[in-house]
Amino acid sequence: MSRAFIFPGQGAQTIGMGRDLADAYPAARAVFEEVDEALSEKLSAVIWEGDIDTLTLTQNAQPALMATSIAALRALEAEGVSVDTAAYVAGHSLGEYSALTAAGALSVADAARLLRLRGSAMQQAVPVGVGAMAAILGLSLDQVREVADKARQGDVCAAANDNDPAQVVVSGHKAAVERAVDLAKEAGAKRAVLLPVSAPFHCELMAPAATVMQEALAAVEIAAPSVPLVANVLAEAVTDPDRIRALLVDQVTGAVRWRESVEWMVQQGVTEFWEIGAGKALSGMVRRIDRSTATRNIGTPADVQSAASA
Repeated sequence: MSRAFIFPGQGAQTIGMGRDLADAYPAARAVFEEVDEALSEKLSAVIWEGDIDTLTLTQNAQPALMATSIAALRALEAEGVSVDTAAYVAGHSLGEYSALTAAGALSVADAARLLRLRGSAMQQAVPVGVGAMAAILGLSLDQVREVADKARQGDVCAAANDNDPAQVVVSGHKAAVERAVDLAKEAGAKRAVLLPVSAPFHCELMAPAATVMQEALAAVEIAAPSVPLVANVLAEAVTDPDRIRALLVDQVTGAVRWRESVEWMVQQGVTEFWEIGAGKALSGMVRRIDRSTATRNIGTPADVQSAASA
């Protein structure tokens, strides 16, 4: 049975995530301590005892979700299951940094600092209220691209996340995204709804953030991952550090090709996807992409023990 480890993106955050892992596994607690030290603040206190609005701020959510994913992985390792039992790693948007950290390409400290910067840069790229994102359910990627083209009218509007056969997210200027919602409903979408996000991620409006990340990534050591990374913007595997560095920059403005990434891994023989960290959103997407696959969530000590015994 060939397995992939997949890592969640923004939206999966909850207050208290990872705390039971940190209580049960010293190696998991050490991850949160390392992230606190790297950021020179107690992000762990925000994650475990803060309020959800503070945790959801992009510059907090991104390193917090990575910390929770790597803590879950360290707990797995403590039970004798290493990342090297996976054929591939992949992550949704910021989850790509978690995947690279899991596979040893980035240090935990560097990933935390990069994600703090990425979150801040993405937030600052577009003033609050200028951009928006919307989930469109029940239209194909091509249909959503057609809707986005019509909605543009001189603004930015693009398919940003191709999540699964039933869900594509559009991103861009707020007025254009609102037009896309109306056009999608006219085109027969089951649902088209604005998302509660603070910025229009994965579209050309994020270009200022891409410039910031290019500079930051140039100064960070990236090693060859021990397990190939299936990159968001490529939807296929990559192991070369310089290529990974360039793709992480492209990813800021580029679409997250999640459906294609999962399909590619299945074509390579992957039959089982383990979602490492908070939430279960990616597992749901995987099942909608290919019903023949098995999924497993690793977010609690019980999940870890169940996976290790399996």
